[in-house]
Amino acid sequence: MLEVTPLAIPDVKLVTPRVHRDERGFFLERYRRDAYASAGIAASFVQDNHSRSTRGTLRGLHFQRPPHAQAKLVSVTRGAIVDVAVDVRVGSPWYGRWVGAVLDDERCRQLYVPAGFAHGFAVRSDVADVLYKVDAVYAPDHEAGIRWDDIDLAIDWGVADPLVSGKDRALPGLADLDSGFVFGGESG
Repeated sequence: MLEVTPLAIPDVKLVTPRVHRDERGFFLERYRRDAYASAGIAASFVQDNHSRSTRGTLRGLHFQRPPHAQAKLVSVTRGAIVDVAVDVRVGSPWYGRWVGAVLDDERCRQLYVPAGFAHGFAVRSDVADVLYKVDAVYAPDHEAGIRWDDIDLAIDWGVADPLVSGKDRALPGLADLDSGFVFGGESG
């Protein structure tokens, strides 16, 4: 059984799976298609990605433009992160707003980030292993993003002086973004 809670932008959902714990450790179903579909997450995931990052690393904010847009189901198997989704669907009542949650290896919560959102995370632990399922394969010609420190977004990453890649530092701000997504349209 799992609990799915819509966040302040209701298309982004916090998933809390049932974790069975005893003196040996724990067991959980990290993903089960029928259970997630019953809970309103019916994406057909086709690729799993795994990143390992050190304390203070910030990755993002990334997305893929249509027609290769990706929904993501993000989880942490080691450590803790602040996970963030930014609405980039033009015409959305939440356009340019962000929501986030702390994901860690203790609570085993996940964040469902639908297509039409930029995604990023900052590492709060010494090391974090982040796993995420996506419903479209990586398409480098369609990758895009927004600067993590865009003043219009004012995201509270909870990390001072983050370690950010040169590629992520070169991303445009929200004001200069052409995401390719239209709220309620075929592209998002």
